[in-house]
Amino acid sequence: MTTKIAVIGMGYVGIPAAALLADVEGYDVTGIQRRSARSGWKIEALNNGKSPIEGDEPGLDELIARVVDKGSFRVTDDYSVIKEMDIILIDVQTPTDAEDHSPSYNSIKEVSREIGTYLKKGALMITESTVAPGTTQHIIQPIVERKSGLTAGKDFYLAYSYERVMPGKLIENIVNLPRIVGGVCKKSEELAVEMYSNIVNKKIYSTDVLTAETTKTMENAYRDVNIAFANEMALICESLGVDIYEVRELINSREDRHMHIPGAGVGGHCLPKDTWLLRYGLKQYGTSDMETRFVALAREINDNMPIHMAELAMKGLEERGVDLEEAKFAVLGVAYLEDSDDTRNTPAYSLINYLEAKGVHVIAHDPFVRDFPEAELTADLDVALKDADCVCLVTKHKQYYDIDPNRFLKTMKNPVVIDGRNVYDKQTMLDAGITYKAVGKGK
Repeated sequence: MTTKIAVIGMGYVGIPAAALLADVEGYDVTGIQRRSARSGWKIEALNNGKSPIEGDEPGLDELIARVVDKGSFRVTDDYSVIKEMDIILIDVQTPTDAEDHSPSYNSIKEVSREIGTYLKKGALMITESTVAPGTTQHIIQPIVERKSGLTAGKDFYLAYSYERVMPGKLIENIVNLPRIVGGVCKKSEELAVEMYSNIVNKKIYSTDVLTAETTKTMENAYRDVNIAFANEMALICESLGVDIYEVRELINSREDRHMHIPGAGVGGHCLPKDTWLLRYGLKQYGTSDMETRFVALAREINDNMPIHMAELAMKGLEERGVDLEEAKFAVLGVAYLEDSDDTRNTPAYSLINYLEAKGVHVIAHDPFVRDFPEAELTADLDVALKDADCVCLVTKHKQYYDIDPNRFLKTMKNPVVIDGRNVYDKQTMLDAGITYKAVGKGK
């Protein structure tokens, strides 16, 4: 008997999840993607067996081609196919508002209404999108129940199981990391665990929905806080005149220490917003008036790192006698993660926005990103470097490691290089005559 599965949202989570499930014998998977000017092209690409994700994603291209060829995977924009589905996965984005950091659940609410319209009795729903604690039972469940006339835990089953993927390791992280599954009832948990056991090689932990949602947001808040510590220590090292990377190596010489890596900023779909989702869940559904002060401070530190990059750049230009308003900046890397095309919450945008507010000309380069309306973008590195007064390296794509100092000297008007990811050797750059500054590297 064939189990029919719908995966809603063909992004960094939905695509690999759908393809892996479609590769399981007895599973037939339909991806659902809203057709829009920016994302509608994904439907055709995937139906032709092509991955729309740029960057290095081991195994994904071959997997998509295989499941499309055998007929177990296709993509549509027609939500009515849900009426045939035994399992529905939600993998849409859940951004937070830039001003008050409250979650924007427009997509997840819209999808919940569509599911409720077509949901059949006995089906299993699983939310994989990152949400604030309490969202599944207080927002998703009521919408689906009202639209369907069915009751969760009785007429249909409802679970939450968060993703742990990251660009460059989409398949690896789904298959080879432990999975957390939370259900609104025991049967919901069991059905979700049964499905994931076909694609996950590691242990699958079963719990309730609220615990699973809380675990997701706390897991990423933990990492965000550790990065913030590393970033603040980097600023201290700059001020003291020592190298944070040497300090980090010495600290981590103890096996029970693991100081994180500082840098130009924190991006991605999860870390910049999950702290705020945790806070939102606490305020909406918690029983105390406590404030999430510690993790909020970490967010403030990490959000300031792109501004610190700009401040380093302005110091470098001042040392060379270059007028800021007359300067041309080249920003290397707009993806938030190396060797990927994922620009979600990229620190490059904050840097570019800050610089352009100063009236300077900024051109961005990225070898993987093809759509970045937030700034002038080129795929030609020489175009970005030509006559530039300052280079700000935000993303450590492999291509940038190969740039010889002489290329900066010959191509740029004023060779000022701001290294946000410890890509270049400081002494080599200084010996070449380049004004070099880096996050965490003092004079």
